[in-house]
Amino acid sequence: MKKNFVLDTNVLLHDPLAIHGFQDNNVIVPLYVIEEIDTFKKSQDELGRNARAVSREIDKYREKGSLCDGVETPKGGTLRVLFAPANIPKSLRSNHQKDDLILAVALHVMNSEPDFDAVFVTMDTNLRIRADALGMKAQDFESGHVDIEEVYSGHAELEVPAELIDSLYKDGRSTLPDEELVPNQFVTLKAVGNPKHSALGRVAPEGDQITALKASTRPVWGIKPRNREQIFAMELLLDPKISLVTLVGKAGTGKTLLAVACGLHMVTDEQRYERLLVSRPVFPLGKDIGFLPGTVEEKLNPWMQPIHDSVDFLLSAARRDKKDNQPYGGLKEMGLMQVEPLTYIRGRSIPNQFMIVDESQNLTSHEVKTILTRAGEGTKIVLTGDPYQIDHPYLDSLSNGLAYTVARFRDVHIAGSVTLQRGERSELAEIAANRL
Repeated sequence: MKKNFVLDTNVLLHDPLAIHGFQDNNVIVPLYVIEEIDTFKKSQDELGRNARAVSREIDKYREKGSLCDGVETPKGGTLRVLFAPANIPKSLRSNHQKDDLILAVALHVMNSEPDFDAVFVTMDTNLRIRADALGMKAQDFESGHVDIEEVYSGHAELEVPAELIDSLYKDGRSTLPDEELVPNQFVTLKAVGNPKHSALGRVAPEGDQITALKASTRPVWGIKPRNREQIFAMELLLDPKISLVTLVGKAGTGKTLLAVACGLHMVTDEQRYERLLVSRPVFPLGKDIGFLPGTVEEKLNPWMQPIHDSVDFLLSAARRDKKDNQPYGGLKEMGLMQVEPLTYIRGRSIPNQFMIVDESQNLTSHEVKTILTRAGEGTKIVLTGDPYQIDHPYLDSLSNGLAYTVARFRDVHIAGSVTLQRGERSELAEIAANRL
């Protein structure tokens, strides 16, 4: 039985192609959704681009027939644009006029077309509650959503025969256990009956064996890994064969510090990359920063201060670690490090650079795609963030670009992910992150 899906504005702004995601069912776009989308069309950020894309997509159907009567979609359903009846029920009147009118359209479709199940689709929790109170079926739009509880952690603990562990220590590799493992997944192997006999390893990119970890325990720019997950993170960060690294973890787990330290090491010491490029999505992708006074660097300084703090800490740690006390000064002057906004990344090609995007949980899946498709030959991209600390008003722990990327790149041989659990900033920071 076909259904009538009535879409809210936020669904189309989140995914401009959402009208194609309902198979052979009927899709209804309230006229008031078009009006709300029109208010975003001049914006230069992600919402503006999506608004313009939605308008173009619906206009293609208008050219094929009457949107009021319905235009057939490629999968056998129809697309209609409808407005609310003249008499809106008193139960729908509130301080949010556009929401009331959109709900009125959904209610009218439900009552006037009883042969079809009517479903109101919105990402607005309160609107779903209101729709349910009115007797309508309501659901969230789940395109691009990832269950945060099931996000790939990049690590597994396995009980294996002691011979496998012995082989890993002796030969640097061992056969793959009979488990569902993916390339570049880390494993903690524990001997059956003797859990103290254990070893850390990583599934080879080819997915055919377990290999010993290669990352040295010596300091990298004065930084040593303090726990198992940080060892895993540094293993990926220092491996030039891994082009995409995602580091997920709460505040204080060392995501940014490890990424910057390894980036500086690979640029200055190993000279595998030409430059360390660091950015944070403080400004929505595409939004102009010209309203703030000063140069681009002066505008960015308040937002990039956490990166500067990490670099200052690493510089002092590196000087302490080096016996000759030779400082690593003038990184920017030498062109070895650059901090810039994501605003102007569209259309660029970034070859042979170590790129860190901090706080990437504030990116949409489309913005992450825009960044990753800028990577030129020899570039490594590191995404760091905490899916539970999202500042973007249209994202949550389910729909953010970081979690989406982890899920989509789980089994890719040139990508790896680590979830850092233990805070190392300070005892106070760790307690605050867990209790507040």
